[in-house]
Amino acid sequence: MLDQTAVEKLDVEAVNKGAKQKGEPLYAAHQKVYPKRAEGFYRRLKWIIMAITLGIYYITPWLRWDRGPYAPDQAVLIDFPNRRFYFFFVEIWPQEFIFIAGLLVMAGIGLFLITSVVGRAWCGYTCPQTVWTDLFLVVERFFEGDRNARIKLDKAPWSGEKLARKVPKHIVWLLISVATGGAWIFYFADAPTLAVDFATGQAPLAAYLTVAVLTATTYVLGAIMREQVCIYMCPWPRIQAAMLDENSLVVTYNDWRGEPRMRGQKKARAQGLVPGDCVDCNACVAVCPTGIDIRDGQQLECITCALCIDACDAVMDKVGHERGLISYATLADYNHNMRVATGSEATGAIDPSRVRDDKGNFVEAIRGFRWREMLRVRTIIYFAAWGLIGLGLLVALGTRDRLEVNVQHDRNPVFTQLSDGSIRNGYTVKILNMVAEPRTFTLTLDGLAGATMAINGIDGEPARSFDIPVEPDKLRPLRVFVSQSPDQVQPGSTPFSFTVEEADSGEVDVYNANFEAPEE
Repeated sequence: MLDQTAVEKLDVEAVNKGAKQKGEPLYAAHQKVYPKRAEGFYRRLKWIIMAITLGIYYITPWLRWDRGPYAPDQAVLIDFPNRRFYFFFVEIWPQEFIFIAGLLVMAGIGLFLITSVVGRAWCGYTCPQTVWTDLFLVVERFFEGDRNARIKLDKAPWSGEKLARKVPKHIVWLLISVATGGAWIFYFADAPTLAVDFATGQAPLAAYLTVAVLTATTYVLGAIMREQVCIYMCPWPRIQAAMLDENSLVVTYNDWRGEPRMRGQKKARAQGLVPGDCVDCNACVAVCPTGIDIRDGQQLECITCALCIDACDAVMDKVGHERGLISYATLADYNHNMRVATGSEATGAIDPSRVRDDKGNFVEAIRGFRWREMLRVRTIIYFAAWGLIGLGLLVALGTRDRLEVNVQHDRNPVFTQLSDGSIRNGYTVKILNMVAEPRTFTLTLDGLAGATMAINGIDGEPARSFDIPVEPDKLRPLRVFVSQSPDQVQPGSTPFSFTVEEADSGEVDVYNANFEAPEE
């Protein structure tokens, strides 16, 4: 009797043998996609978004923001050596990473919100892979022409003309890739200074390695792999379904009005046939950046770029039909219109005469998109959560203290008895000035009767209060020794506090500590 492994092996061999006998390949080789340039509303929208996103990426490191003489003037800067993140008027310290975490949570919820409303709009318009692929396609069309010219060029044998078109294209692609990596490193240091150091070979090795890696990945992912990244590497298409519902807008081929598709519609009507609106021109396929046919229904490869809508609308204008054969539509509306077109609850043959009246207009039962469908429980919850987190971050950002105090009690020894019988405790007091200007703070002992303190590096007799100057954006550690007279010492632990105050701003921070003395 065969075991399970042997049975599985025989099954695989049988499948392979059957495929070979039929002459069918087991794995389909990748076929290069040649997207045709589209014209229309969504293509213009993509141009605008591409210009804005690329402009933000490349220009932002060069923007200046005056923070005074003690802080960098780069508007957006991730300063790893000094452990700061600057974003215009906002300065984030490492211990304030909650603000970064909050922004990441907002980005995630915002992505859920957008997906539940308009499907993969992120993928189609603002994803870096989409934006840079669009940019590389612009370069390719400039040197090689549009779709048919590029197909013809790739099929042609190598020649001087072919090299004259291919080589400059790849050179520009590499320049864009280098600029992409170069722009990234400028976010982590002063951009003008780093640019000069980079050009003269004086930049850190990490800068050159980062540019090299990002150049390679940008070139490979955006120029060479293109749609394969979206189809095979990106996890988002595989999880987006969990965020879609029947009222989410997705790019849809409305086959309830397009079928049966026919090319020679005038001849078909002359023969008594009733064709749908689709003239089977394949314009939607030609412009698709992932090479799919939207008429086959919803597919993982669709990035919802809506270029097929522009292409189809242009054809509908030419043949005299209403726009919207391919459009943003919800599953609920699509299923409703399909029931109208088929005349049944179950999927049946589409009858175009059910869709239009005698005058050629759509019947009243046909349902289109309604904006109120966007306001549903799911989207309201997403938006409310997104807004509340954002509001909370703004409140926390506006009310946060720019002064922090931390105190550590000496562990060995916990206390020391002096020759006059007084008890002394040692502390490390750290005062953090989170403002980009020098400030003077007053450190005061509160409680602990009969106690005074002395501070290493600060002149003056022991007292209960000292003025401590702290440099801008710096932490100043202090060795503080608190002594209590013998007649005031209480056995064991006695609570007291260090109070730090800045007079000009009125900021106060209090740290509760304990004074240790011998047990009786």
